[in-house]
Amino acid sequence: MHICLNSSKKNTKSFKVLLGFVLLFSGNIWLYAQQANTNNGPATLRVGVAGIEPFVYSNSVSGIAEDIWNAIAENKSWNYKYIDYPNINAALEALQQGELDVVAGPISITSKRLEHMQFSQPFFNSSISIISRTDNLSFWEKIRPFFKVKFFVAIGVFLIILAIVGTLFWLAERHKSPDQFSKNPIQGIGAGMWLAVVTMSTTGYGDKAPITLLGRIIAGSWMVISIIFATSMVAGIASTLTLATISSATVANIEELSGARAATIAHSPSEDFLLKENVQVVGVDNLSEAIQKLLNKDVQAVVYDRPLLLYYIKNNRHDNLYISKAEYYKQGYGFAFPLQSSLVLDVNRELLKLAENQEITEIIHRYIEKDE
Repeated sequence: MHICLNSSKKNTKSFKVLLGFVLLFSGNIWLYAQQANTNNGPATLRVGVAGIEPFVYSNSVSGIAEDIWNAIAENKSWNYKYIDYPNINAALEALQQGELDVVAGPISITSKRLEHMQFSQPFFNSSISIISRTDNLSFWEKIRPFFKVKFFVAIGVFLIILAIVGTLFWLAERHKSPDQFSKNPIQGIGAGMWLAVVTMSTTGYGDKAPITLLGRIIAGSWMVISIIFATSMVAGIASTLTLATISSATVANIEELSGARAATIAHSPSEDFLLKENVQVVGVDNLSEAIQKLLNKDVQAVVYDRPLLLYYIKNNRHDNLYISKAEYYKQGYGFAFPLQSSLVLDVNRELLKLAENQEITEIIHRYIEKDE
């Protein structure tokens, strides 16, 4: 009986040792597999492709974003397949649902998107700009500034100021100079307003002039005030009148679009930018549709990423389109990954190598000329 118990204990000990070796061996195999997976990526990466030229070309494997990804994957010996999507928003939704391992294209890196996905470092720096028409203004477009609320407010404030000054002149001069300033309030105040206008404009007709001490103090004070305040008021009115004489529909800056209609790609960062600038947004699916709305005069401008607008103008001959020099909302384009992806570090490392070797610059210049 004693011998059987010893034999049983020895068998149990041997079994534990063997089990330990098996677990250790299995763990090493698992670690090796994990390292291989980290270094070489999944067997075949699913790369979503979305965007427009020159970053992505439909039904092809060329474009700035694709060429850069091709170089990264070749350096890492990754296998991958491209999956086309109709727009960037659809590709990013597929990424969040686990249908893709990465999205390549002109994907803007924004804080809002970072809540749902990871990004590589930028491989291209962009900005938002404006395309507008250069055709002549219609008759209504020329006179429209006269009907804006700001114009009527400026005129109203100016008339109120003239009425106040005219009343002061009349109160000071009506007894001593009734021939110039009638005792009748309407006629007397009207004469005072005329004197205020002549004094402010430095015309100096001499048909009206204060003769009392108080009247001259008012006139002197008005001269100083008109230089400081009233002149700027007239300048504001003059600038509104100048808008009516401009013979072109070009838009130089975003301030000119306040309250107007502008087209942009729906759900893009440009849409948020326009809403913040009080612009009426017309969302479209692609840039060609936005430009067509501009040519049809359905919108006053198209607002989108500057390099894409430049590329469109270069490759689509529209003589009546103008891109403004103003740039807004600096942003970078990067590759998008799921939140738990382990590929980001490797991609960033390869992007740095490509940048140091000037390969990214060479790829970009193959498609886009330098912005002059």
